[in-house]
Amino acid sequence: MDIFESLENRGHEQVVFSSDPDTGLRAIIAIHDTTLGPALGGCRMWNYKKESDALRDVLRLSKGMTYKAAVAGLDLGGGKSVIIGNSKTMKNEYLFRSFGRFVQGLGGRYITAEDVGTSVSDMEWVRRETKYVTGISRALGGSGDPSPVTALGTFTGMKACVKKVFGSDSLNGRKIAIQGMGHVGTYLVELLYKAGAKLYVSDIDEDKLKSVAKKYACKVVNNDKIYELDVDIFAPCAMGGIINDDTIPKLKCAIIAGAANNQLEKEKKHGKALLDKGILYAPDYVINAGGLINVYNELQGYNRERALTQAEDIYRILTDVLDYAEKEGVPTPIASNKYAEERIKSIRRLKRTFIGEKKIYIERRQDRSADSRRKKP
Repeated sequence: MDIFESLENRGHEQVVFSSDPDTGLRAIIAIHDTTLGPALGGCRMWNYKKESDALRDVLRLSKGMTYKAAVAGLDLGGGKSVIIGNSKTMKNEYLFRSFGRFVQGLGGRYITAEDVGTSVSDMEWVRRETKYVTGISRALGGSGDPSPVTALGTFTGMKACVKKVFGSDSLNGRKIAIQGMGHVGTYLVELLYKAGAKLYVSDIDEDKLKSVAKKYACKVVNNDKIYELDVDIFAPCAMGGIINDDTIPKLKCAIIAGAANNQLEKEKKHGKALLDKGILYAPDYVINAGGLINVYNELQGYNRERALTQAEDIYRILTDVLDYAEKEGVPTPIASNKYAEERIKSIRRLKRTFIGEKKIYIERRQDRSADSRRKKP
């Protein structure tokens, strides 16, 4: 893998490889773009088969965070980190405190949070070494687990999609397949159950799957069969890259709207394939922005009601993206990218204008000062 070529192609500013043999830490921190503000993104712990897989994942995820923050209207850049290892066997205080020291070394350019394989308690270990961490418990002044807000934003986004396709945003009676019963997936199932949806669920953890299915009257589906269900909505809420050449031919849903990051294995190719197939795709970083909105509020002094209100605004944002995609006849990921890029470009232009005007102001002051010194007797 040509690392610098990969960075340049994706527009990354910085990638940090962190190693601590004493704790077993092997981590990668990627900072994509800080035009709008410091890069914020969660720390994922995953047992990657190859180091190149970890690098590829963190590069994709960090770029997605830039676009997510831009579309959501937040003053944040995009970043992400991954810790290579088994989250069920390798976690300990020393490993996360070591990671926290590397975050601290970036001086605020990157702010971390929980993600797949990490938790609020893990972030509290990180916080012992750095202030640049969000998603800590409410007892320590944080916002706690962001998953409920992510789920609320996804739920709200689903309603916007259903409105677009069926003319009504009611989810009552809609058949919805959810892949992944992690924190977000489980909270989403609860919201959909209360809304009267008919639910189908899958997960690699059979015990968790059975528990959720029993509690919310869901039908359990094999992981491989979840793609083939004739449903209104398919909601990916696990790992990314699951919308690909193999799975697209199997899909019978009208809408794809889920909380997982990087759902499309190849954004342009598979976004167009879904458009051609008549499936409405909710761009993942738009519909799942609730978690980022939640931790962003933590930086400003956490207010739960404000965070929930902003997460519910995903309905409006996603509707704008879907309308633009329809008007231009382009896949929805292309529409959302343009939406994000325009905001980043506009702020970049403002910054350049400000810097240019400030430079002219300083030069004029220096010239006047020089003139004043020459006129003195």
